[in-house]
Amino acid sequence: MSEWKLNTPVAMLIFKRPQTTEKVFEAVRQAKPPKLLVVSNTLSKTPDEPLEEKCAATRAIIERVDWDCEVLKNYADTYMGCKQRIYSGLDWVFQQVDRAIVLEDDCIPHPTFWRFCDELLDRYQDDDRIAAITGDNFQLGRRRTPDSYYFSRYTHFWGWATWRRAWKNYDVNMSRWTELRDQGWLEQYLGEPEAAEWWKDTFQRTYDEKVDTWDWQWILSCWVNNGLTIVPNVNLVSNIGFNAGATHTGDASDWRANMETQAIQFPLKHPTTVTRHAEADRFEQHEYYNFLTNQRKLEYRLKRRFRVAKRALQDQLKSVFATH
Repeated sequence: MSEWKLNTPVAMLIFKRPQTTEKVFEAVRQAKPPKLLVVSNTLSKTPDEPLEEKCAATRAIIERVDWDCEVLKNYADTYMGCKQRIYSGLDWVFQQVDRAIVLEDDCIPHPTFWRFCDELLDRYQDDDRIAAITGDNFQLGRRRTPDSYYFSRYTHFWGWATWRRAWKNYDVNMSRWTELRDQGWLEQYLGEPEAAEWWKDTFQRTYDEKVDTWDWQWILSCWVNNGLTIVPNVNLVSNIGFNAGATHTGDASDWRANMETQAIQFPLKHPTTVTRHAEADRFEQHEYYNFLTNQRKLEYRLKRRFRVAKRALQDQLKSVFATH
């Protein structure tokens, strides 16, 4: 049997963190993808020599490609916010290729991550039920199935992969959000009042541009199109970027920081059906997303609890009046 070789293009999202970028690049270098697409932001017009040096040093790392590889660059000329830079960069990536493995500048994959993505990108390339593949597992050591992976409604971005066919559904402006919100679609889709409340607040904050991000929009796009994510039964990616210099991950004591990775075994054992793992999703909502709630401002948390309590009281009153 011939030695496995990576066939999928890799996209790297970089900016001004040369120390972490160098480690990610070394992981990419070991995998030797045939095509490397690099998306980079640039600094604002405000002069900042130390940051300019970091940005230049980060881009210089890409010049170290020493294997047979086509390198394509999408470097911003003017500063773009996180949302605009990443979604425009990924739009560009999927104009160039029909599939890609995506890594940000602080996400270190286990060596088996590459083959995991590569094989499953082939297996599910024409299956519209699958929107993405992630290398992240937040089940805290719980192995959910005897298979190599399971299917989830939740997707994560610390090492992931998708296809052009799925990215075409991405709606950065969340154009259907207000309609879906007012119709109670989220409550029907999630089936859990507390989870629905969490996501309603999250999507609304994103829609109102109170947070500069691109990823909540991708999750909503996947859900609207009934797209599932493939999740490995072991964690394949570690985020080493939790520090003061990060955009969204500034707390180095966060339990998600520097998570241990494990090898996934080959040949992969595939599930016999494409069915969402409800128990794993409930655990993830509670342990991962509710944890994020605790990081938000006290005002937000109190407001959210008030809405949940108010709705529970309204439901009780309806029940009382219905029996009289």
